[in-house]
Amino acid sequence: MNNNEIRILLVDDEPDILEIVGYNLSAEGYEVFTASNGVDAVAKAKKKKPHLIIMDVMMPEMDGIEACGIIRNTQGLENAIITFLTARGEDYSQVAGFDAGADDYITKPIKPKVLVSKVKALLRRLKDEAEDSEDITRVGSIVINREEYKIVNKGVEIILPRKEFELLALLASKPSKVFKREVILDKVWGNEVVVGGRTIDVHIRKLREKIGEEHFKTVKGVGYKFVL
Repeated sequence: MNNNEIRILLVDDEPDILEIVGYNLSAEGYEVFTASNGVDAVAKAKKKKPHLIIMDVMMPEMDGIEACGIIRNTQGLENAIITFLTARGEDYSQVAGFDAGADDYITKPIKPKVLVSKVKALLRRLKDEAEDSEDITRVGSIVINREEYKIVNKGVEIILPRKEFELLALLASKPSKVFKREVILDKVWGNEVVVGGRTIDVHIRKLREKIGEEHFKTVKGVGYKFVL
């Protein structure tokens, strides 16, 4: 996929951020759309179907975390990459963002060229994962369809946020194998992304709720494994 085929939605209530970041992303050839609040972001996302959404947290009318949750539950937007760009660096805010379905968390201030590099890394990882993975994996009663980013468990279709899907696909790729926490972070979030220590735990909790508690086992002090 060429840069001019990639749609990016930039959401921030600061006009300067929209102008500067938008200019730098457009200079790379990306098709950039903007919104100034969460309500507008949801509407634009539904209309434009962006591949990547870069969104502030603290905004008028609807904050970024609430908007992220709505977008994640909107058909056709489940696989959009969502990264928060915000001055709020507190750990609890990061956990809330990941809990809502965010893929990344970038703290302001950040140089435009550094942000562009992060955007390229996110989009490159998306392409690499799609190329390197099998389209369909079957483990017990669970079918993992990577082409459609869809899970079917006991005949019931389940739509997961992107990182939950990737975490499940990783663990289920080798049932009973214990994946160390650092391996999970590397494979699912990538080395260029700095996340809080509780991020994996939050995603595992969500998978237990949606797929079944019995499938995810904690190996204390090491990591997690998928069991049939």
